[in-house]
Amino acid sequence: MRAVPITRFGGPEVLDVVDLPDPVPGDGQQLYEVSAAGVDVADTHHRLYWN
Repeated sequence: MRAVPITRFGGPEVLDVVDLPDPVPGDGQQLYEVSAAGVDVADTHHRLYWN
């Protein structure tokens, strides 16, 4: 799966897209496929100023 983990604070320039192993649901959990997701201005603003 592709993800943008939080590894350091800063603006959009510190956001890195990485490939991670697909998650495996545990007992009583459900795994959903997400075909599209996004990062908006509020997300980058929060990362820049709230560390």
